[in-house]
Amino acid sequence: MEQPVLQWQAGTVTAIRPETLKTKSFTLALPKWMAHRPGQHYDIRLTAPDGYQTQRSYSIASAPERVGELELTVERIADGEVSPYLHDVLVLGDRLEVRGPIGGYFVWEVALGGPLLVIAGGSGVVPLMAMLRHRAAQHATMPTRMLYSSRTADDVIYRDELDALAASDRTLEVFFTFTRQPPAGWTGYRRRIDAAMLGEVIQPFDKRARVYVCGPTLLVEAVANALVQMELPTEQIRTERFGPSGA
Repeated sequence: MEQPVLQWQAGTVTAIRPETLKTKSFTLALPKWMAHRPGQHYDIRLTAPDGYQTQRSYSIASAPERVGELELTVERIADGEVSPYLHDVLVLGDRLEVRGPIGGYFVWEVALGGPLLVIAGGSGVVPLMAMLRHRAAQHATMPTRMLYSSRTADDVIYRDELDALAASDRTLEVFFTFTRQPPAGWTGYRRRIDAAMLGEVIQPFDKRARVYVCGPTLLVEAVANALVQMELPTEQIRTERFGPSGA
């Protein structure tokens, strides 16, 4: 089936929610809303008064079941061209030029089945959250695990929602690991994701897991290489890298 040509449209900002000190979620009402597949992204385009344009891609955080609107969670990159504007200038009621949904490789839907293992580093959790929200909206029960690496407890995006999802669903388990400063009294993982950690988290799924990995390039490559060493079939591994550009 031929893909329709995606047009730019102006979304209206209806909500701005801080997630961490460096990340915010932006809800946009779209005049030409289209259901996305969890894992897809939208482009945002800014145009300066002198005509200069710049654009970046941001993963969709919301589930496709949220009709008519779109949520993007954006990390503020200090020297970025787009994220500082979104964080520091954008206010409710503003309009933002967007185009999407885009992407077809790094997507998961309930119909694809499981068991599902999603692995995130930092803001790489965003497209994986769309998958978990979609799964919850569909009341799906395939065994699912998330492994999420953050520097500190304050850097965990969606912490309360992830805890609530896991508490209300016996088929979903969420594992956190902290690379710098774990919370007080923390007894879980406190290091970078390594082969031993992956082996423990994937163990109940064995080689049947569908795995989605998103985060900084070094994390993604290390995880993917470790999974291949475990002889997980490569066609069951999907990766997406979040570069420092904020893209």
